[in-house]
Amino acid sequence: MLSSLLVACPHCHSLNRVPEERLSEGGTCGRCKKALFAGKPVELDASNFSAHVERSTIPVLVDFWAPWCGPCRMMAPAFEAAARQLEPRVRLAKLNTEAEQALAGRFGIRSIPTLILFSGGREIARQSGAMDSGSLVSWTRSKL
Repeated sequence: MLSSLLVACPHCHSLNRVPEERLSEGGTCGRCKKALFAGKPVELDASNFSAHVERSTIPVLVDFWAPWCGPCRMMAPAFEAAARQLEPRVRLAKLNTEAEQALAGRFGIRSIPTLILFSGGREIARQSGAMDSGSLVSWTRSKL
């Protein structure tokens, strides 16, 4: 029997069933018809967090950041480069802790940037501090 994964669309946030052996092909959303993977991080907020982190079955690496944070801004291009390397096996996402203070509090974010790797809706690894794209990719792969 073929196994399938649930992948949240980065555009409309609806869940899509994708056969695991066809994940590398990317695919398009059944609802909005846009690409399921764009090679860049998804912006998370309270309304779409559950679809991407809790309900999607692919791992999600979330960057908890703030616009005023210098190291966060410095890491942003590296995080985007890591998204191009890790997708479609891992979804990368960003959560603005200033705009989403309740979610930041829920996960006990005390310093930024903080990276949390989720799988099956549960936290499996956490790392604080800025990293370059190579370190982001190798750290993520080592935790899966």
